[in-house]
Amino acid sequence: MGLFTRRSRAGTTRGADDEGVAHLRAFAGSRRGVEGFVEPETPTTSTTLVLVAHDGEWTRRRVASPRAAFALGHDLAVPVYDVAAVGYPQRMRDWTAAQRRAGRDGG
Repeated sequence: MGLFTRRSRAGTTRGADDEGVAHLRAFAGSRRGVEGFVEPETPTTSTTLVLVAHDGEWTRRRVASPRAAFALGHDLAVPVYDVAAVGYPQRMRDWTAAQRRAGRDGG
């Protein structure tokens, strides 16, 4: 292998699973004012869906595709947005900052 040759890392992309989707369903079902934000695929993680409750509490899980994220939002009666177009809501950033101050991690 040459100095500047990239080695393929087949199989390193983490994809969606049923547990993740079940978690998103449970989160949306147990909180009010939930909105979804689709995050694009990265080299190591498939598309993710972030759900944010009315108070800023949030969770993130992998989904099969952006289309699957929007379909899940439709099934859950939750509005879903493309995070690249709209960004994250301020309440999510505020909640995360409060969790860090309290010594807990968000999501």
